[in-house]
Amino acid sequence: MSYRVGVVGAAGYAGIELVRLLIAHPEFELVAITSNADAEQRLASVYPAFAGASDLVFSAHDDPRLATCDVVFLAVPHTAALAAVPGLLAAGVTVIDLSADYRLSDPAVYERWYNAPHTSPELLATRAFGLPELFAEDLAQAACRRDAGDAALVACAGCYPTATSLGAYPAIAAGWMAPGGVAIVDAISGVTGAGKGATARTHYCSADESVEAYGVCKHRHTPEIEQILGLPGRVVFTPHLAPLKRGLLSTVNIPLAPEVAQSLTAADAVAHYRSFYEDSPFVRVLDAGEQPKTSSVVGSNACQIGLAVNAGARMLVVTSAIDNLCKGAAGQAVQCANIVFSLDERCGLPLLALPV
Repeated sequence: MSYRVGVVGAAGYAGIELVRLLIAHPEFELVAITSNADAEQRLASVYPAFAGASDLVFSAHDDPRLATCDVVFLAVPHTAALAAVPGLLAAGVTVIDLSADYRLSDPAVYERWYNAPHTSPELLATRAFGLPELFAEDLAQAACRRDAGDAALVACAGCYPTATSLGAYPAIAAGWMAPGGVAIVDAISGVTGAGKGATARTHYCSADESVEAYGVCKHRHTPEIEQILGLPGRVVFTPHLAPLKRGLLSTVNIPLAPEVAQSLTAADAVAHYRSFYEDSPFVRVLDAGEQPKTSSVVGSNACQIGLAVNAGARMLVVTSAIDNLCKGAAGQAVQCANIVFSLDERCGLPLLALPV
């Protein structure tokens, strides 16, 4: 038995990556793709890569077929999900939300960082946080709710928080971080992370042959990273834009407690991380001395992690690479849906990147 699926915002970069994955998914039947700007146009006309593979046609966001789906993915900007989620849940539709609207547990924090009122804060108490490697219990509870006949809501983690948290969490959970220490995060993303609409920063002539920091000390993923890592006010996050289509690399510098710094080696760190992620099929911890690169994960739902220890500076340096559109957005959303629908979390997801 296949499950009926819809994608709202299917013409954007994260949305069309969802379409790519869901069309090939053995258990999900994609029946509705929406885009107000592209309504009534064929998918293959807007994205010729789908020529001969799909007869789907874009519809408007108010497509009534969405209410007949088993699960709807929302690939929409913040506040748009706030408008859509309550109605879908009331119709009995499970929602996998790729936006930021339900990620932050405290609605006041959301309102402060996103400059918008949170109109359904009551849903935050039951929503599952969509980062399977770190929040398996949340997703297991969502699966139980769906099995009991109730609709579930999953708020998928953002791209920067995914790469950063997968890299930093095992060390922080182990108590390696110096008391009161601050995690320094420098992350680089491809241009698709900024969305489909071109801006002065993401226009080809501006982005090509250039790397720049942006959102310094004010990027909206900061409170999400702090929430996941349990470090309120102790993350300095600086994102950078690079002339790539896809890919994200996050480097996290974690100050080590003195007693940890005296004995921790890169080999020790690798062993700990591999033990931590031994049941996580999409996370690969590289050997000591190896570092990940974005080209090794692009097109896949994988995350590669590299570890190094600077003993003199008492610092653990963690690098984490993902595809911002796959593990950082659409692939992670499908991974979460697989779990909520009691499927193998790897179902329909690419494990290997394009080697060339």
